[in-house]
Amino acid sequence: MRIVLDTSVLVSAVRSRQGASFALVQSIPSLKFEICLSVSLYMEWQDVLTRQQNIPPGRSREEALNFIRYLASQAHLQEIYFNWRPFLRDPSDDLLVELAFAAKCQYIITHNIRDFHGSEQLGISAITPGKFIKLLRGYHEHTQH
Repeated sequence: MRIVLDTSVLVSAVRSRQGASFALVQSIPSLKFEICLSVSLYMEWQDVLTRQQNIPPGRSREEALNFIRYLASQAHLQEIYFNWRPFLRDPSDDLLVELAFAAKCQYIITHNIRDFHGSEQLGISAITPGKFIKLLRGYHEHTQH
């Protein structure tokens, strides 16, 4: 299954090794899901994750860039040929919906569920990293029987 990772999940993952965001990012690459990426989302990841406040103590900007490059190397790069803008309240979130729709993703993994209200009209659910991990466990258990 294909998913889109909101930048908020990556920020949480680099700020703390506790919690679902880190566990999810740590599991990449996965046989259970594939992250999808567009050029505009890659640029957003790069902008946000290289800000000083998002670089963990003892780490460098170059290490942050290497992390982003690694994620990109594991992602399905999706070109987007159409825009749905404006679709959501925050136009900066539209790029995630456009990517998810173009890549046929079922989920946008985010800490900002409310920001994606309306995406379900396109068959895309916004869920938290914790709920996604539980969903994966349930899916895995279901396929084992």
